[in-house]
Amino acid sequence: LALSPRNALTLLFSSSRNLLARKQSARLDKHSDLGWKLFGKAPLRENAQKDSKRIQKEYEDKAGRPSKPPSPKQNVRKNLDFEPLSTTALILEDRPANLPAKPAEEAQKHRQQYEEMVVQAKKRELKEAQRRKKQLEERCRVEESIGNAVLTWNNEILPNWETMWCSRKVRDLWWQGIPPSVRGKVWSLAIGNELNITHELFDICLARAKERWRSLSTGGSEVENEDAGFSAADREASLELIKLDISRTFPNLCIFQQGGPYHDMLHSILGAYTCYRPDVGYVQGMSFIAAVLILNLDTADAFIAFSNLLNKPCQMAFFRVDHGLMLTYFAAFEVFFEENLPKLFAHFKKNNLTPDIYLIDWIFTLYSKSLPLDLACRIWDVFCRDGEEFLFRTALGILKLFEDILTKMDFIHMAQFLTRLPEDLPAEELFASIATIQMQSRNKKWAQTAGKWRREVRPSDTEAAAGTRTWHQAEPHAAAPLLFQTDTRAAEKSGHSLSLIPNTGVGLKQNKHKNF
Repeated sequence: LALSPRNALTLLFSSSRNLLARKQSARLDKHSDLGWKLFGKAPLRENAQKDSKRIQKEYEDKAGRPSKPPSPKQNVRKNLDFEPLSTTALILEDRPANLPAKPAEEAQKHRQQYEEMVVQAKKRELKEAQRRKKQLEERCRVEESIGNAVLTWNNEILPNWETMWCSRKVRDLWWQGIPPSVRGKVWSLAIGNELNITHELFDICLARAKERWRSLSTGGSEVENEDAGFSAADREASLELIKLDISRTFPNLCIFQQGGPYHDMLHSILGAYTCYRPDVGYVQGMSFIAAVLILNLDTADAFIAFSNLLNKPCQMAFFRVDHGLMLTYFAAFEVFFEENLPKLFAHFKKNNLTPDIYLIDWIFTLYSKSLPLDLACRIWDVFCRDGEEFLFRTALGILKLFEDILTKMDFIHMAQFLTRLPEDLPAEELFASIATIQMQSRNKKWAQTAGKWRREVRPSDTEAAAGTRTWHQAEPHAAAPLLFQTDTRAAEKSGHSLSLIPNTGVGLKQNKHKNF
């Protein structure tokens, strides 16, 4: 049959390709031998059983002892693809048919190891399931308790606030924590509005603050009547300090920093307050108080609560840096400190650790910087109920909670610990510790004791009073005007590094106004 040149070339090319394919197939068959690919999925060849027997016989000759014959299970599985899924599968399964079988002792040992692994895994799963179940039950219990408390506050307490707020039932609910949905309303009512600040007054103060910001940004030198006693440098420094502190307020939340949803709101409240109380101005620590109020109240209501809160005697003494009144609070605190924790009190005295080192930061921010935010809000709940006494009772509760740890520390480590409390501080344990603190000494309560110190130490005679009391004589740095920065004499006396003593900051200017 005559073929055209084109057809002849096509036939020749096809024959060559078929020949090449047969050679490749033969090569692959050779490499896919069971001994070549032990754990592969390649199908067993017809002589696989012969090869297996030959390999086993060679192994017996080399070892000098006959091997155990393949088990029936191996015979069943010899025609199946073998692919171990994990290390556990290797323990469970017998060896492939082409390998020597496991000795009985080894197989039993692997079986026991596998069973132990299974038992331990089941125990871990059961323990984890119980933990999740317990967490879920606790969460449901807390949510149910919060729901019931919300109904009680909204339906019974808030409509009848004037008659019920001081009742035993309400005080007990208060101690357990106010539900977040009604917390702002309760705080506003508890703090009150003795200054009679209105929303319109807030708008006026905010407008003045914005005008001042614009004036300072354009280099204006106008001085308003209410700011006549303060230099432009003070006002500009106050403005810059507000901007700086806002970025450092709850940085982990990222809601008060530049671009955050509450940045402008916090800036507005702090700026408006500097216009409302130019004699106080802005002091470091105020941003944390305003931020907590913003999280629970609208802007205008937060400003009203903020202004009235800072007008309380204790807060005004600290924020106006009234050294005389601050010393009276420290002295009264030490009376109850010695009464409740005599061992720790003696240890602090021995190491020259005075209350100003740790109390100032706690009082300035009302614990909002020192404690987790949810725990700080619970502290605020009871503080709104009991007033300044609870701030110092909380301080004693913290000291009691960590008494065993603190008694083993020196000055430096105690100062570091108290200025950087553990972030996972448990709320229930802290409140249980606070509950054991007795704010009564020699039949005198906090108000009577603090009042006694106020009468004995006149604010105008701070330095003279410091020299007449053994507390100040033992700790001369406690009465120093700038004790709140760092006291060199105390550090030199104790031989400690100044860099480890906290710097909480004070006001921008010393106030010369009379105390409230």
